[in-house]
Amino acid sequence: MPELEERETGTITTKVPARLDRLPWSRWHWMIVIGLGTVWILDGLEVTVVGSIAGRLSEDDSGLAITDAQVTGLAAALYVAGACSGALVFGRLTDLFGRKRLFLVTLGVYLAATALTALSFSAWWFFLFRFLTGFGIGGEYAAVNSAVDELIPSKYRGRVDLIINGSFWLGAVAGALLSVLALDTDVFPPSIGWRLTFALGVVLGLVILLVRRHVPESPRWMFLHGRAEEAEQLVADVERRVAAEKGRPLPDVGESITVTQRLSIGFGLIAKTVFRSYPRRAVLGLSLFIGQAFLYNAITFGFGSILIRFFDVSSGVTGYYFAVVAFGNFLGPLLLGRLFDTVGRRPMIAGTYVLSGLLLLGTAWLFGAGKLTAVTMTACWCVVLFFASAGASSAYLTVSEIFPMETRAMAIAFFYAIGTAAGGISGPLIFAELTSSGVVGDAVLAFCIGAALMVAAGVVAVFYAVAAEGRSLEQIATPLSVRRPERSDRLMRAGRAREGGRYGT
Repeated sequence: MPELEERETGTITTKVPARLDRLPWSRWHWMIVIGLGTVWILDGLEVTVVGSIAGRLSEDDSGLAITDAQVTGLAAALYVAGACSGALVFGRLTDLFGRKRLFLVTLGVYLAATALTALSFSAWWFFLFRFLTGFGIGGEYAAVNSAVDELIPSKYRGRVDLIINGSFWLGAVAGALLSVLALDTDVFPPSIGWRLTFALGVVLGLVILLVRRHVPESPRWMFLHGRAEEAEQLVADVERRVAAEKGRPLPDVGESITVTQRLSIGFGLIAKTVFRSYPRRAVLGLSLFIGQAFLYNAITFGFGSILIRFFDVSSGVTGYYFAVVAFGNFLGPLLLGRLFDTVGRRPMIAGTYVLSGLLLLGTAWLFGAGKLTAVTMTACWCVVLFFASAGASSAYLTVSEIFPMETRAMAIAFFYAIGTAAGGISGPLIFAELTSSGVVGDAVLAFCIGAALMVAAGVVAVFYAVAAEGRSLEQIATPLSVRRPERSDRLMRAGRAREGGRYGT
């Protein structure tokens, strides 16, 4: 397939993917999880802090001339817009230059932008560095998710990916509780406390950076980009460490894959592969991301404002309520994640999306009928988001495993950017506009929009979700670089176009 390749460097046969997938769980895998997965704690901290301190920032003595609606609306939308832009830029660079280089760069961008956010002296400065903070976080989604899925054995990939993405909510818990302390004027002046919350994000990011330096490059990326000997050496070293830890030799691996190495792949081929060869999977990815992005960005950024406006909760204690909701969110992927590997992707993705949407509709009805208090509203959201969180995390898992290896980071970036732009930018803007009116019916409408999108995405998953549980990435989507006979190549392309059988949904 020379017309599909750019800058070929040779053809190799390797067992690296099968060798990685047969590894038992070990300390090495924990290092991957801690080094890469903990960044979502920072994302959760960032988003929650802004939602929790929105009321304080808009007060006259905050040291920043900004309104509540600007914080939960414009600033939130700019953060998401930055994340979308960063995902696309760094996603492309991740496929070109490797996972490790980029997950170090993107974390550096986040650290610098967050530190400068803490120094905000005017609204425009705050807006600018919220955008750049999102820019770094967006790049993390592409670089980190692609690396995690390529390093974690197929048996554990679903639950690990879900728990890692769900760790966002551990950061949310920390951000919510931190905001309570930071907003206590008996402890910190009103113009200082909110700045310290951003400063903590920088400190945590530096700690993660130190751990991340030890995370290796993806061997799957390496053997495709002319670094086959390094990939073999890396995997052999990991095998020795795991075998020594377990006290027994690892089982033999018979499966191999023959690929044409290349240093780069054109963006046109990436787009053609995603949309022409896998159109149903493209629809699935967009649906999952739009639904969860609208729901989460709207509710997360506007939670504090709802409690203050509709339930007369003090801005200094909204963090306690959000900590409870955030913990419920983390429990979803933690407790349900294993089922995505055992029960299966399709029933679990569809089930979590549809159920969370229906529960949110019930919450909207209770809220509109005036039957909820701040405590019972928080309890309802805990139940809704327990299921929604597992579903939302599965969106990242889905788009990172259902497209060919050469397109993985860019596919993650694209679906994250498009889906999040559609739901994550419009969500906070619409939600802020509806809830700022103080009219209960407007807030109910906002809830219903989010619920409808979640249910619609779940219905799409019923028909289009891929049975990826327990299968290697190369079985789910055959790499573009695989060498095979001409006839088999034609059949494979036809099979992908139909998306039936082994290579389809």
